[in-house]
Amino acid sequence: MSEQSRRAQKKALTRAHVRETAQRLFAERGFDGVTIVDVAAAADVAVQTVFNHFATKEELYWSERTPWVVGPETAVRERPAGVPALRALREHLVAAVADHVEGLATPEGRRLVTVMGSSPGLQSAERELVHETERRLRAALLEAWTGRGAEEPRPVRPEVTAGLVAATWIATTRVLVTEPRDPLPAPEDVPGLAAAARELAARLFVRLEADVTEQFVRGRPPVAAEVLRAC
Repeated sequence: MSEQSRRAQKKALTRAHVRETAQRLFAERGFDGVTIVDVAAAADVAVQTVFNHFATKEELYWSERTPWVVGPETAVRERPAGVPALRALREHLVAAVADHVEGLATPEGRRLVTVMGSSPGLQSAERELVHETERRLRAALLEAWTGRGAEEPRPVRPEVTAGLVAATWIATTRVLVTEPRDPLPAPEDVPGLAAAARELAARLFVRLEADVTEQFVRGRPPVAAEVLRAC
């Protein structure tokens, strides 16, 4: 192994050690009850070492816990040939909703909800991550409809449609995954809640997909609010 490879491996191990130590402390004391100094001491590293790997305490908390931020974007960008972007997005979000709710039965999922519920700062950080998810998805949809090899049919006004789809579909997903966690259900109740969430998500996104696809022909933005009122 080269010296450069050894340094990279050591850096990765240090980052993982700091992250695991911090997340254990957050679970034990709550997010607001732990400082970066506490994390450094428990991990037996310098405070600056923590900051070398994580710019903020919120970033440290969310590290390795946010595959959902890039999930919708990836579903669109990496969809199989011939699969419309909206269908790939719908299928991903329906599965993601069920997965998130099912996670409420696991110790890790329950800790995440409990720690977040006691920290306004974490709740604010989560909302910013949701906005980042929306921004990424909008860009992916716009690429699918206007980029090289753009799919057909496509919206007459792709910029507007991409923005509306990203905002509406991600907001819908957020409601579906957060509503079941307040109050936190008993683990034995989670499978039923997850099944109900999956069914509702499927119905909502099928309607939203149909509405948007219809606008490809009509040449006007999707009327998402009308669809939601009809559910």
